[in-house]
Amino acid sequence: MIIVHHLNNSRSQRILWLLEELGLEYDIKYYERDPQTMLAPASLRQVHPLGKSPVITDGALTLAESGAIIEYLVEQYGNGRLAPPTGTPERLCYTYWLHYAEGSAMPPLLLKLVFDRIEQQPMPFFIKPIAKLITGRTKDSFIMPQITQHLSYLEAELAQSPWFVSNDFTAADIQMSFPIEAAMARGGLEANYPRLLDFCDRIHARPAYQQALERGGPYQFAN
Repeated sequence: MIIVHHLNNSRSQRILWLLEELGLEYDIKYYERDPQTMLAPASLRQVHPLGKSPVITDGALTLAESGAIIEYLVEQYGNGRLAPPTGTPERLCYTYWLHYAEGSAMPPLLLKLVFDRIEQQPMPFFIKPIAKLITGRTKDSFIMPQITQHLSYLEAELAQSPWFVSNDFTAADIQMSFPIEAAMARGGLEANYPRLLDFCDRIHARPAYQQALERGGPYQFAN
């Protein structure tokens, strides 16, 4: 039995979604973030040394990293679903988006989250103006331009086809959902990116997405 070690409001939500799209049976072990630090609990390190989510166990196998988990589940249980045939240009495109989501799209969004939290942290009154000046300049000069560049790139890609790999919905769209939802929640994805907003509307309307929400619990990025 596949077990998803599921952290609230995390990348593991898209693993639940993938499993629902594939119609596979699975169990969930739930973990809650620390309300102060927003970090995963130490108990996750008993599953994987890094203590991150998502992690799945499937029999004797323990596997972390969203892209690796998606590739494993699709290849092991997909029976040709949700991925283009091996050796085709579409398959190469599919592999690209699986890696791009975490390798390129997420780092500037994570930086913005970190710098936003620095601004919100309590600190001595004489330090706060300096901290806000440094974080504000860093976001304005580096982080937000990077996010804008990625959002513009993704918007242009969706002008060519409704999904990230040609006209067919694939697991690459599931992988891409998290950075796009994160950008919508905190990274400047607004009305000037209509195709990305439409992408979010379409994935949120999928029955498997809704079923994953029911099983996974509250997920702030779905709003």
